[in-house]
Amino acid sequence: MMKYIALLRGINISGKNKISMNELKSELQKYKYQNISTYLNSGNIIFESEIDHKESIMQDIYKIIKDKFHLEIPVFIMTASELKDTLVNAPDWWGTDNREIYDNLIFIIPPVTYDDVYSVLGNPNEYEKIQEYKNHIFWSYRLKDYRKTNWWSRTASTDIRHSITIRTATTMRKIFEICNR
Repeated sequence: MMKYIALLRGINISGKNKISMNELKSELQKYKYQNISTYLNSGNIIFESEIDHKESIMQDIYKIIKDKFHLEIPVFIMTASELKDTLVNAPDWWGTDNREIYDNLIFIIPPVTYDDVYSVLGNPNEYEKIQEYKNHIFWSYRLKDYRKTNWWSRTASTDIRHSITIRTATTMRKIFEICNR
């Protein structure tokens, strides 16, 4: 059995793209996914599967959501070991628990690449830091300056928004903790 994390993009935000995590969990169990846990109501799912192909799982969960909830939601899949590797390789400035800094991890949904995202979002400015690692992007900025960042509005307003999903450092650490239970 392989342990996976599914990150759903843009669900249960401001009353849009509503998906009950309990209903989704039940649907996933019907399709032979096991030991399913969810974290928060924003589409963070930890599960096990005998399937050893992330693309197949991504397409399967996408189809389950489309059939059950009538929504087309982008799905990002990674293994628990990939998450561990990513967190271990975070830059020193990321995830420091400084409450004045907002630390994000941008997950790029294949087949889109870091170069694709960077070409749309452009260079970060003096109010933000980024670092790419294996097609993920560590991104931090001071909370008081978020509106001044180059990437803030672009992650939500450009077409690239459908190809990325963003989680905080705190969320990803909690998901990693759940993976290790």
